[in-house]
Amino acid sequence: MPPSRPRSSQRRNMQPARRRAIFRRLQAANPHPTTELLHRSPFELLVAVMLSAHTTDRSVNAATRKLFPIAHTPQAIAALGIAGVRPYLKSVGLYNMKAKNLIGLARQILEQHGGRVPADRAALEALPGVGRKTANIILNMVFGEATIGVDTHIFRVANRTGLAPGKTPLAVEEALLATTPPIFLKNAHHWLLLHGRYVCLARTPRCPSCIIADLCEYPHKTAPPAPPPPRGPLRAPARARRRTATN
Repeated sequence: MPPSRPRSSQRRNMQPARRRAIFRRLQAANPHPTTELLHRSPFELLVAVMLSAHTTDRSVNAATRKLFPIAHTPQAIAALGIAGVRPYLKSVGLYNMKAKNLIGLARQILEQHGGRVPADRAALEALPGVGRKTANIILNMVFGEATIGVDTHIFRVANRTGLAPGKTPLAVEEALLATTPPIFLKNAHHWLLLHGRYVCLARTPRCPSCIIADLCEYPHKTAPPAPPPPRGPLRAPARARRRTATN
């Protein structure tokens, strides 16, 4: 009898037809996806994305609604200084560190890039507070590159659905870039992020209302709510029953 083969701990690769079907449905539901971070310029977007690390878009928008009317260019931000910018960021997690990074980012853009957001990855990732995820988002949204910034939402969706299982954000990013059909690659970041934020939730994913539930390979889907118990025949109010009994 031949020895049994060890079971693989990894799921098999998703079939290309299923992958295309997932993105077609996400596209049909949201043909023109975009970020929920408020911005009106590449620099404002860079600031907002940098501030969004370890906090919600709502908290970032609350901060930038106050900050950007006062200072929305590298020159104006740098002129505020750390002490001047800090009060505007108090709705954002880790605001002390982010205030320092924001001033360093603005000064470096002025000194090394002529006041313009740089268009290459190395220069972006050299900015204070900017990592690979933020650089990917800027390259995608500002410069039109087919990049995917893997955050916690995208990491969760890619692993659960089977689109791109991976143990690290970089592994998930590389798998998505390698397997996502080119026609969907430009907007894949937004579709997956929004799906993770509003449907494929961390604790209790909303599988019963998910538009890709039948295509998703997650084995532990949330069950639909149980139907209400059948209602018995209506009974007359107790007062009416007592009145009938005494007649």
